[in-house]
Amino acid sequence: MFSRLNKNTKVFALCGGIILGMVGMAYAAVPIYDLFCRVTGYGGTTQVVQYDPGQVLDREVTVRFDASRSRDFPWEFEPLQNEMTVRAGETALAFYRATNTSDRPVTGIASYNVTPFKMGPYFSKLECFCFTEQTLDPGQSMDMPVIFFVDPLMDEDDRLDDIRTMTLSYTFWESGDERVYETADASGSDAEAQ
Repeated sequence: MFSRLNKNTKVFALCGGIILGMVGMAYAAVPIYDLFCRVTGYGGTTQVVQYDPGQVLDREVTVRFDASRSRDFPWEFEPLQNEMTVRAGETALAFYRATNTSDRPVTGIASYNVTPFKMGPYFSKLECFCFTEQTLDPGQSMDMPVIFFVDPLMDEDDRLDDIRTMTLSYTFWESGDERVYETADASGSDAEAQ
């Protein structure tokens, strides 16, 4: 009986360990996936950098700007320019405007992506409002800057020879909505274009 109890205890401990490990992995999955996307550019995730590349090429890329929001999010959200043409390595400034259309203060947070996805590693942001909570009072508007450059290293990637146009998309979500970390696709099924 003692050896049977010992086996049951071992099985119980093993099952408990597996369950605890699975719960831990579930909590760690979102930050690990986000880190993976930021490092690799997977899914159109852009790079956040602290420096200007210092080299500007003649190669031009037209950057289109897209804005959307999660369903029932009480803000208007739009880019202040539809597109701009920049040279690879040239630092550029774009703005998005958010307006709280509700009768209460609302805090939102934005996710972003770049299409085509293969451009993600070459689109670098020096300043961005993404993944930072923004609170707007009823009727309040705010212009939010994005300072960016298209990395001149794209010129060395043969897969990008056909790229002349790319799209930077932002989606605003109500703060606390976990979907902001689960999506890199601003035109997904639970987002509504403005």
